[in-house]
Amino acid sequence: MIVIDHQPSHVSVSVFGEFTLADYKEFEEVVNFKVQFEGPVDLLFDLSQMAGLTLDVAWEEVKFSRAHANDFKRVAVVTDSQWVTWSAWLSQTFVNADVEVFANADEAKAWLG
Repeated sequence: MIVIDHQPSHVSVSVFGEFTLADYKEFEEVVNFKVQFEGPVDLLFDLSQMAGLTLDVAWEEVKFSRAHANDFKRVAVVTDSQWVTWSAWLSQTFVNADVEVFANADEAKAWLG
């Protein structure tokens, strides 16, 4: 399950439990709308409560990142998982944004301003 909050030029996503393709598609819809009407956005992805993700989500993330290379200004990822941290750094090769990984949401929010 995901919870999405969006403000002007900013999207926050929190994932709880398993991250499914339906969740990711919901995230994509919000980002596509925001980018269409506001231009590049900051993204906060809180994965600290994520239990796992399906393989189709991982593939969709790669496709989405490549298709939206210039649609993000800064991406903050909150996680304590080494695998997610590695994945975040890998996705940075597909997007022209500053990507940082944080141990807690407060640090991520402070970085995004």
